[in-house]
Amino acid sequence: MKRHLSVLVALGALACVCTPLKGDDKDKDKKVVVVFDVKDYGKFEVELDGEKAPETVKNFLEYVDDKHFDGTIFHRVMPDFMIQGGHFTKGFAKAKTPKEAQKLGKKTRKEIKNEAKNGLSNVRGTIAMARRNDPDTASDQFFINVVDNSEKLDPGKLSEDGYAVFGKVIDGMDVIDKIKKVKTMRRSPAGHEAVPVEEVIITSVRRKDGK
Repeated sequence: MKRHLSVLVALGALACVCTPLKGDDKDKDKKVVVVFDVKDYGKFEVELDGEKAPETVKNFLEYVDDKHFDGTIFHRVMPDFMIQGGHFTKGFAKAKTPKEAQKLGKKTRKEIKNEAKNGLSNVRGTIAMARRNDPDTASDQFFINVVDNSEKLDPGKLSEDGYAVFGKVIDGMDVIDKIKKVKTMRRSPAGHEAVPVEEVIITSVRRKDGK
């Protein structure tokens, strides 16, 4: 039971001040491919499912278009679980207190509704939203499943609400498999688990079509 609880805690996101910003619905009901460029590791492509997870994809693409993810890190890496990122910036691993670590997080938009009950499953290679215990608290943090986590993270499993999958890796899974092997700290000085010793920096995330 303790292991199950730790899995859920591992996906908890630190709260940030949110600033609601207006977006549009041009990507609703379509699939958009985005390209992640990770420093020293390479690129991988993710296909977002705007039909199954319209609000989540809209939210994610607003961050992409704002270049929000540029310079963020994969701050939590668990080789038998997932890699998580999208919010914190360089220096996170060396932050000495939770307050100092929180200051390294980027400003976020309004939290979104949990769309986990959309028929998409947390299998290997899928991308999903991290959140706090309240299901409707996802903002900019996401994770990529590096193993099949459907029995843990899908709705009705360890959490009734589940974690919202909104796309899948379609190219470059080998890059993610390299990232999951990085050396991590059991606990960082600020108390966060599975933080890479050497920072894994997301150089950019862009729409593949450039639109």
